[in-house]
Amino acid sequence: MSSLSIAWRERLTHRKVWALAAPMILSNISVPLVALVDSTVIGHLPHAHQLGAVAVGATLFTFMVGLLGFLRMGSTGFAAQAAGRADGAALRQVLVQGLLLALALAVLIGLLALPFSQLALQAMQPSAALLTSTEAFFHTRLLGLPAALASYALVGWFLGTQNARAPLAILLTTNLLNIALNLWFVLGLDWGVVGSARASVIAEWSAALLGLALTRPALRAYPGHIAWAALKRWQAWRPLLAVNRDIFLRSLALQLVFLLLTVQGARLGEATVAANALLLNGLLLAAYALDGLAHAVEALCGHAIGARDRESLQRTLVVACGWSLIVSLGFAVLFVLGGHLFIDMQTDIASVRAAAYPYLPYLALLPLVAVWSYLLDGLFIGATRAREMRNAMLVSVLIALPVAFAMRGFGNHGLWLAFLLFMALRAITLGWVGWRLHQQDRWVR
Repeated sequence: MSSLSIAWRERLTHRKVWALAAPMILSNISVPLVALVDSTVIGHLPHAHQLGAVAVGATLFTFMVGLLGFLRMGSTGFAAQAAGRADGAALRQVLVQGLLLALALAVLIGLLALPFSQLALQAMQPSAALLTSTEAFFHTRLLGLPAALASYALVGWFLGTQNARAPLAILLTTNLLNIALNLWFVLGLDWGVVGSARASVIAEWSAALLGLALTRPALRAYPGHIAWAALKRWQAWRPLLAVNRDIFLRSLALQLVFLLLTVQGARLGEATVAANALLLNGLLLAAYALDGLAHAVEALCGHAIGARDRESLQRTLVVACGWSLIVSLGFAVLFVLGGHLFIDMQTDIASVRAAAYPYLPYLALLPLVAVWSYLLDGLFIGATRAREMRNAMLVSVLIALPVAFAMRGFGNHGLWLAFLLFMALRAITLGWVGWRLHQQDRWVR
């Protein structure tokens, strides 16, 4: 019997993976459900520019916040390895450093947000109605930026300690409250696009405060005291900042791809940019579910590396890989059979529906192509190997961009084909780097 088969048959690993993955899948799916509800609520207002405004405004905000995803990823890797060493002091240091970074970056990004949004909107060349509605949505949305970044750091830290219940509480609070307030503000109070943004802001602050309250009971399992004096020294910050720098560059490249997808879609017309937003909601639905398994990989692999347990590392990867493939196949079948219904649920605007239907086959393929990069991201994050992640992402972008440029003449079909290529390249480059590290026996240091 092969070592892979033996690893797959190990029931304890299955339980460990799903003990972390199931709560995270549940909470993660609520994230695209918010975008889905936003699109559905706004999509039933009378004008296409209102749906387009939420799509573009949310993309601009997600672009900025997505760049700071290292607040979660860096915290997870270092917290997981500290938990593997049973180092309570290090766990406290990672938590405080993550929250301080979140506050500092919220101030910095807030100052840069307005000029950035103006440049992005000028590049999109929107209609006057789309421009006005997008600015109103985006400016309101910025009020939730500090809370959103603090939640990133908190969720990452909790995952590193293999505590999936706290992230579940944080994300469900954010997203379920957002859904309820969206329905009330937009449909009940008739606040339109701005009402949708206000709902998100209130939900984000509520969840961040809840997360802070949950850290105290979580720390009881790891006794220790933080060395406050150490936080004044550069050496205490250097490892975290080095990893965060590389994850930032990797996230910048990734978010630029999504931003360019929206920019090019906007140039093809209001109906096209709105249709692409609805289709990407489907990708988000699959991605956040698959990320639940990737989060389990981050925590369990980071713990195994901290404990220098090669067998546990291999078992985690085999089990998570098998389940990720099964889940991605499920989403592909779902989009093949129910793609039209998925679009119809989000909008009753005929022009947007007609613009979305031809691209449903791309949506069905995406989970099968993208699943491998999500899984490998989890491994590299847990191992705090951010430099390799950064390099793989940059190579993928550098190859995909010229292809996308060459396929401009194919309209939105060319845009989606280039995006599929980019997602495939992410998996190929990360897989190649991961295999080299395995051959050199460098995963467990």
